[in-house]
Amino acid sequence: MIQIVIADGQAEQRQIAALKARAAQANGEITRRVADILEDVRIRGYEAVREYSLRFDRSEPYEIPASRLKEAYAACDPALIAAMEHAARNIRDYNEKLLTRSNRWTSPDGGQVGRIVRGLTRVGIYVPGGTAAYPSSVLMNAVPAQVAGVEEIVMVTPPTENLNDAVLAAAKIAGVHRVIALGGAQAVAALTYGADWIPQVDKLVGPGNAYVAAAKRLAYGTLDIDMVAGPSEVLVIADRSADPKFVAADLLSQAEHDRLASAWLLTDSLELAQAVDGEMARQTGYLSRSEIMEESVARFGAAIVCPDLHRCAELANLVAPEHLEIVTEDPEALLPEIKNAGAVFLGAWSPEPLGDYLAGPDHVLPTSGTARFFSPLSVEAFLKSMSVIRFDQPSLAGLKDEIITFAQAERLTAHANSIQVRFEQ
Repeated sequence: MIQIVIADGQAEQRQIAALKARAAQANGEITRRVADILEDVRIRGYEAVREYSLRFDRSEPYEIPASRLKEAYAACDPALIAAMEHAARNIRDYNEKLLTRSNRWTSPDGGQVGRIVRGLTRVGIYVPGGTAAYPSSVLMNAVPAQVAGVEEIVMVTPPTENLNDAVLAAAKIAGVHRVIALGGAQAVAALTYGADWIPQVDKLVGPGNAYVAAAKRLAYGTLDIDMVAGPSEVLVIADRSADPKFVAADLLSQAEHDRLASAWLLTDSLELAQAVDGEMARQTGYLSRSEIMEESVARFGAAIVCPDLHRCAELANLVAPEHLEIVTEDPEALLPEIKNAGAVFLGAWSPEPLGDYLAGPDHVLPTSGTARFFSPLSVEAFLKSMSVIRFDQPSLAGLKDEIITFAQAERLTAHANSIQVRFEQ
């Protein structure tokens, strides 16, 4: 089921190049259409938003009342409610421990310096509708914003005929302030520029289809975004001690997301690679999304047999996967060699779905190799800081000559004058 490649210095590089080519694919037509929608909404406001919503979703935008969230909460399976509330507690606890506090201190020159940290004023969360309705994503996006102290959290979701109860219940659990039935690029545009009763936000987070991703990319700069997410990815580093049944199950757990998902195994054991291949074929036979898994594994899956685990780590850093599992006899020993990954799962009992739902760290992670420079979503993404400086006359006097020297070197005489006038007799 999965292609087995013996690393020889070239074969594995071809596999990585093919994976990166997949990530680099961009639909120019989608980008052009989305750019037109954003510009139209910027100029015409709500009337344009309404027209696009009627055209694409056959519904005007509308606000979902708090009473509907309560109804959805009551309608959900109590076991699901308990799981979502447990997840929310773990996400909140994790982010509270990461929360950066304001701080001020005395500098070496005698003045006071520091930083004031505050939550953003208003944040938007995009939540897909239809079959791609994930209440876990509501929690992962909204709870860190709540911990950051964001004043208003606005969730948008497409106005489907039957709004998903679990998604609405998750919004209630996570403390979302407003929920608006609006989807697609028009939702991104409305939150970017503001459209009548739909507010402008400071930051927009959350996954969406290709149109939503393109809109977020184009809107960046007018507002902030979390990241432009690509197809889901998992990379497993495993040695001969790994249970092939576990490894196969974890690879398939990501392959089922969509036909562009990637599932990679890096191992120093050909026997393990062959056993995992057999297990993937066996397990696919009884799983519900078998066609999607078979296609994604055939197109973007690979099992690469390396000479040792150090080479596995080197290749993992080149891929910079969204999810990285280390299923080896001593996973902690390999961790120092890992530089690029969205989230790392250590050991046989830390499977990727644990991170998707209940562990606490966010499942909104950099994809398509962007873990080289992006970090997972967390409370820090919803904070901004202001520098604070307070000097008195004696402490400024000690620096005045050097400040004037800098200003004169840059030919900024008014800068120099701002200091000099304070010390004229």
